[in-house]
This record gives sequence, structure tokens and C-alpha cells, in this order.
Amino acid sequence: MPTQGNSKSGSNRGFASMDEKKQKEIASKGGKASHAKGTGHEFSSSEAVEAGRKGGLVTQERRANMNNNAANNTNPNTSNTETHNR
Repeated sequence: MPTQGNSKSGSNRGFASMDEKKQKEIASKGGKASHAKGTGHEFSSSEAVEAGRKGGLVTQERRANMNNNAANNTNPNTSNTETHNR
């Protein structure tokens, strides 16, 4: 069975297997329907500020962790025993 506009192998079922244009079309319909029904959500400026703050904090934490790993000369994807046995 041919795939729907993607180069991925595997199952040809579900939302993730659709080409990007089709996904956007379906998602857009869902968003329009929820807003028409009155259940759609729009961020207020204060909610957007809070979301941005949280994202910034996560980024800072990740950078700090990467810097700590580099300073300790450890690979976060290997255990200490793997590092010492090389």
C-alpha cells in the first residue's frame, strides 16, 4: 500500500502518518469548530507571559545541566561504569 506523501516506512494509519498539509487542514477544522462552539481557548496576555516564563526556566535548567555534564566530562547517555571502562 503506498504512503500518503511521506517517506516514512511503516503503518499508513493515523494522524501522524498523514502528510503535513492534510494534518494542518484537519487541525484547522477542529480549532474553528471549537471556537464556533464556544469551547476554544485563547491565551490572555498574562497567560502568555507565564507560559514564556516557564519555557525560559526550562531552557535555563537544560543549559545548566549541559554545562555541568561538560564540566564533569561525562556523557549523560552513558553510565559511570561505561565511562571508566574505556
